[in-house]
Amino acid sequence: MKTVSHSRPSIDENEIAAVSAVLRSGQIAQGVQVAAFERALAGLVGVRGGVAVSSGVAALHLSLLALGVQEGDEVVMPAFVCTALLHAVRFVRAVPVFADISRETFTIDYRDVKRRLTKKTRAMIVPHMFGLPADMRELVAFGVPVIEDCAQALGSAYEGKQAGSLGALSVFSFYATKVICTGEGGMVASNDRELLSRIEDLRDYDEKEDTGLHFNCKLTEMQAAMGLVQLKKLPEFIARRREIAGKYEDALQKYQVILPSCPENREHIYFRYPIRTKSARKLIEAGLTGRIAYRRPVFKPLHQYTALHQHTALHQHTGGYSLPETDAAFEETVSIPLYPALANGEVEQVLQDLTSALEVQRGIIL
Repeated sequence: MKTVSHSRPSIDENEIAAVSAVLRSGQIAQGVQVAAFERALAGLVGVRGGVAVSSGVAALHLSLLALGVQEGDEVVMPAFVCTALLHAVRFVRAVPVFADISRETFTIDYRDVKRRLTKKTRAMIVPHMFGLPADMRELVAFGVPVIEDCAQALGSAYEGKQAGSLGALSVFSFYATKVICTGEGGMVASNDRELLSRIEDLRDYDEKEDTGLHFNCKLTEMQAAMGLVQLKKLPEFIARRREIAGKYEDALQKYQVILPSCPENREHIYFRYPIRTKSARKLIEAGLTGRIAYRRPVFKPLHQYTALHQHTALHQHTGGYSLPETDAAFEETVSIPLYPALANGEVEQVLQDLTSALEVQRGIIL
């Protein structure tokens, strides 16, 4: 039987036709398609504008520059996240400050964030993990500029407002496995026109009156055309994700595993479906050679990279990087396949394999 992959993009003839039309037009570099994609995403999120860039990492990097973050400044973020955030912070020679996560939601814990804030804190990067918005009300209240990382949460909502409309800036990724995809690509969105103008200036080095810092971080017309098609499909993508999540919940709730939760004031899109179980490691190992691709939802918590210790020593007075919930999540959590292109037969295949494994491991599950 064919292995069920952990993720797979949803692409059909509509994307192919859109990209082909751009290729036939001869206008393949940044142009009208990019501008239309920027307007469409900003309209969906409910902000004044967006600036399309070459990747999610580029979006983070330029956002930090636009906020004036520089060498020696501190940027607070969770450690239970991919390394994109860390790289962006180090690009501007700032100091990463790691905070713990909430056990219930996997998002950054605002109570631990409070312990990490100092006079040098210049910004905060808040990922909405696995499709669920973080505690934005509490985080914004600290008065530190917040960059919302919506790479996994396009279409989710917090207290009736779209994720990406609550911070100073929000960033999106359109990598092949993200909520919508353009192969590679990203965007920055905001209500602050001055910040957007700075990012627009930073993303392109050509025909400038000055020789200040500029980059080549543009999105192509082909990617934008594909993004516009994907954006129209977003409601059906989210509906399918929620449908599959419902099937998983119905089948798994009888086991003593901890399933994804969603506070009443938020709307989850289930970009990932992480479950907590003492047999997580065995499931992941089985997935390397088995018929279901089980994965860790985060490759490795950032505070566990020993090379970072010398850069973060100044934070030992806040308890260092003892992040118990992050460490527990890494050891106990496994991500099972969930994406719109997952067929019903594949969903059943995942559940058959997973429930069989949980029955065998019943003595050691949470």
